[in-house]
Amino acid sequence: MNYGFVKVASAIPLLKVADCTYNIQQIENLIIQAEGKGVEIICLPELSISGYTCGDLFSQQLLLEQCEEGLYKLLDFTRSLKIISIVGMPVMVGSLLMNCAVVVQGGKILGVVPKTYLPNYKEFYEQRWFSSSKTLPSSSTTLLCAQVVPISPDIIFQTSEYKFGIELCEDLWAPNPPSTNLALKGADIIFNLSASNELICKNAYLRSLISQQSARCLCGYVYSSCGYGESTQDVVFAGNALIYENGSCIAMSKRFAVEEQLIISELDIERLRTERRINTTWSESVRNIIDKTVVEINCQLTSPSSDFKLSRWVNPHPFVPGGHELDDRCEEIFAIQVEGLAKRIEHTWAKTVVLGISGGLDSTLALLVCVKTMDKLNRPHKDIVGVTMPGFGTTDRTYNNAINLMKSLGVTIKEISIKDACIQHFKDIEHDINIHDVTYENGQARERTQILMDVANQLGGFVVGTGDVSELALGWCTYNADHMSNYGVNTSVPKTLVKYLVSWVALTSVDEESKATLLDIVDTPISPELIPADENGNIKQKTEDLVGPYELHDFFLYNFLRCGFRPAKIYFLAQQAFINQRKENSNMLASYIKTPEMQSAMEVNEYDEETIKKWLTTFCRRFFTQQFKRSCLPDGPKVGSVSLSPRGDWRMPSDASYAEWVKECESL
Repeated sequence: MNYGFVKVASAIPLLKVADCTYNIQQIENLIIQAEGKGVEIICLPELSISGYTCGDLFSQQLLLEQCEEGLYKLLDFTRSLKIISIVGMPVMVGSLLMNCAVVVQGGKILGVVPKTYLPNYKEFYEQRWFSSSKTLPSSSTTLLCAQVVPISPDIIFQTSEYKFGIELCEDLWAPNPPSTNLALKGADIIFNLSASNELICKNAYLRSLISQQSARCLCGYVYSSCGYGESTQDVVFAGNALIYENGSCIAMSKRFAVEEQLIISELDIERLRTERRINTTWSESVRNIIDKTVVEINCQLTSPSSDFKLSRWVNPHPFVPGGHELDDRCEEIFAIQVEGLAKRIEHTWAKTVVLGISGGLDSTLALLVCVKTMDKLNRPHKDIVGVTMPGFGTTDRTYNNAINLMKSLGVTIKEISIKDACIQHFKDIEHDINIHDVTYENGQARERTQILMDVANQLGGFVVGTGDVSELALGWCTYNADHMSNYGVNTSVPKTLVKYLVSWVALTSVDEESKATLLDIVDTPISPELIPADENGNIKQKTEDLVGPYELHDFFLYNFLRCGFRPAKIYFLAQQAFINQRKENSNMLASYIKTPEMQSAMEVNEYDEETIKKWLTTFCRRFFTQQFKRSCLPDGPKVGSVSLSPRGDWRMPSDASYAEWVKECESL
C-alpha cells in the first residue's frame, strides 16, 4: 500500500458464450494491462471463463473441462505476476457443480469461493445447474488444476496490510449478505463477481444496494458484472464495473459499451479502518456477531510503487456541497442552523437577538440565519439587532456593506464606535496606541464583545456568535471576545462553506439590492480589521496572509479530524488536489454550478509543495496550541461531520504536545 491506498480494478472482458479459449485470452489481456498500471487486485465478472448465459451447456462435460483447461492457461500466464486475479467459473466439487470465484496469484490458486444464494425466479434458473455453498461442510477442499485448494464462502484473503472477501451477484441482494459477516470478521474490501441483467430502473437500485452495503460494512466494494458478448436471447447485460468506498462511488464504467473495460481506482484502507475504529456500533456488531468460522488465506503483497499516483478524484473543497442535490444540501444546512437558533430563542423567551455585523463573511451568514429564524417564528426582522462597531481598521467597503445589508434585510441597526473606549482603555493599561501588537488587536475585539453582551442585557436578548469552525481550528479568535457568545450558529460551519452559503443565498433567496451587497462581501478579503487601513483606505490586515489560505486549512481540517490522517498523507492528498489534479478539480466543482458567480466561488487555487508544507505545519502547531479556546465554547448546532465542540465531537487536553505532528511536517 501507498499512504494506505490499495489500487484495485474492476474489469469487463469481451467474451463469447462457451468459448473458453477466447475468453481466457481476453481475461489475460485485461490482467496484464492492470498489472502494468500498478493494480494489486483485479476482479472479473461471474462465470467469466465460460460466460454466464450457457444455460444447460453447464451440464456438458466438454464445457467444464474447457473451463479447467482455461484456468490452467491462466495459472501459467500469471506465474511471474504479483497481481491477484479473481475470475468466475463453474467448479466441480465431488458430484456437485458450483458457481465460483477463483482467486489466482503467481501461478497458484489461493482459494475458491462458491455462490451462496442462487436465484431461481423469473428469468433466473441457477438452481437448475448449480448447488449452493450451503451444501458444503465447513473447511472443505477441492481438487482444481491439480491443486488441492480450500473452497468456502467464508474465506478471508489477507496480505500483511489488508484483507478482502468475496461474494457473488445474488449474494448482495439477500437480506443478510455474506459480505456482512466477512466485513465483521476483518475484510477491508469486498469483491463481487456478478451477471446482473438490465431492466428499467434496476441499475439505480443496484447502485443503491452497493452504496448501502459498503457504507454499512465500512468497506471498499468492487463490483464487476458481465457485458457485451453474453447471449441476448431473452435478456441484455450492459456491463457494470463499479468501485465504492464507504457509500461513495469513486469509479464506474460506461454501460452498454461494445468494448472491453478496465476501471481502476484506489481504496483508502487507512480511512476505512479509522471509521471502524471510532464507530462504537461497529465494535458492538463485531462482538455480537454469530460466531461463524472464517478461513484465512495468505496472499503476497504487491510491492508499493515509488512513483505512486492517485487515479481517483480528491475533493479540494471537502466541506462544500456538490452534485445534483445542491439546493437541497444548502437548504438543509440552513434548516439545522435555524432550528437550533429558534429553539434557543423560544427557550430563553428572548425579545431580541443581538449580533455584531462587520461586513465580513461570518457575521453575514449569522445574520442570514437570524433572518430565516425570525421568518420561521413569524416574528419581525426588527427583533434582530445588528450592531456595527467601527474601529481603527474599519474600511468604507466593509462598513457600507454592513449598513446596506442590514437596511435591505429590515433589521434594527445600531452603530457604536469603539475608538474612544479603546483609546481610554489603552490609557488605563498604559499601552502605546501606536504599537499595533496583540494587545492593540485583542483590546478592540474584547471591547466589541462587551458592547454586544451589554446591549443584549439592555434589550432582553442574547448574543448570537458568528465565528466558524475554521477559525476555531486555528485558534484565530480572541479569547473571551469573538470567541464568546450566548449561542454560536456558525460554530461547525467551515470558512469555505460559509463563503459558498452566502453566495448561494445571494443567487437564490434575496432581492437584487441584498444580492449585490452579499456578492461584494464574498469578494472582500477576509480580515478582522484591527489594524488601520493602508493609505488608500483598503484592508491592510488580511487573515490569509497571516495564517494561510482557508481553502488549504479546511482541506487539512477535514482530513485530520474526519479521517484521522497523519501529516504525510494529508500532504500527499493536498498535492493531488491542488497541484496534480487542480484543473480537473476546478472543472469538477464548477460543473455543479450554473452561474458564473458560483463558479468563481468554487475555483481551486494552485499551491506549490513548499506552500502546502508551510501551512500544514502551521495548521498542526496552531491546532494543538489553541485547544484551550475550544475547551470552553458556547453552545451551537452541529451541521456536518466535523465539529470541535468539547461536549460533542472533539475532546482533547489543552496541553497535548504537537511535537510528533510538526516533526513529520518538517520531514516532508
